[in-house]
Amino acid sequence: MIARFRLIACLALVTLPLTGCFFRSHRVTKSVFVGTLKQATLNELIQKVNDDAAKIKTLQLTVDIDTSVGGSKTGKVTEYQEVRGYILLRKPGNLRMQGLLPVVHNKAFDMVSDGEHFRLSVPPKNRFVIGAQEVKNFSDKPFENLRPRQIYNTLIVDAVDMQNDLAVLEAGTVLVLDAHHHEVAEPNYIMTIIHNGKDTPPWIERKIYFSREDLSVQKQVLFDHEGNAATVGTYSGYSSESGFVLPNSIAIERPQEQYTLQLNVVKAQVNVRLTNEQFELPRPEGTELQIMDNVTPDASILGPPPKGDHR
Repeated sequence: MIARFRLIACLALVTLPLTGCFFRSHRVTKSVFVGTLKQATLNELIQKVNDDAAKIKTLQLTVDIDTSVGGSKTGKVTEYQEVRGYILLRKPGNLRMQGLLPVVHNKAFDMVSDGEHFRLSVPPKNRFVIGAQEVKNFSDKPFENLRPRQIYNTLIVDAVDMQNDLAVLEAGTVLVLDAHHHEVAEPNYIMTIIHNGKDTPPWIERKIYFSREDLSVQKQVLFDHEGNAATVGTYSGYSSESGFVLPNSIAIERPQEQYTLQLNVVKAQVNVRLTNEQFELPRPEGTELQIMDNVTPDASILGPPPKGDHR
């Protein structure tokens, strides 16, 4: 009797896969990458990042800026009309970014930063804003949490500080669209950089994603001290410009605030001379002053005291 039961059980195991009622299948992403994969060690990728970062001292960009706000938190995404923009970057921390209104091309905004503080002029609203590089009091309005440092840190992939950082490497994959607009898994490298200095406990500082096709940087994710992805930079369409290989498209995403800046590069110049005057932005007379991040305005912001005031 026991032998007969075992025979029936074995027959059931053999015949079950032949009966459609007892199984189902589903499609998975296929990896059809047919190119030659480039190989690199952790030290070689660190050297590449550091060499590329050392080559660039200044950047002068003409860009088209696409902006969107919203996502899963709000249940909707608002896309704004594309504007023409101009960006000046000078190491170690200077940034200037201007945007022009569509059609009329009047100035929509003008923002400068010295690496510690920023100034922002918004002529359409007759407003002048000053603040620090770190948000002190988060606003419900996403763009009030925008800081020049977020843009600066994304435009250039900074060097790896081997004295205070620990880097580790893993082999991964990224989903891309093939010529037929099908998702395929393409191999990549992921470098995780852990800040290992003595000033704070170790924390993940950023992750850099490299294409295995040409070892270019596909993406960079910068984290806050709580482990949240604070800024995500995505790079594509690389081309050579005066001997420098630069991306033609840079997306800057802030997942927590849920806004994205898409910068499509129209023209790029590297290591042109930029003067101190190009990073100065005086407050236009009569503009409303908005102070953010508890900074203390200086006399150049407040203007001269009224007549008769002998303070």
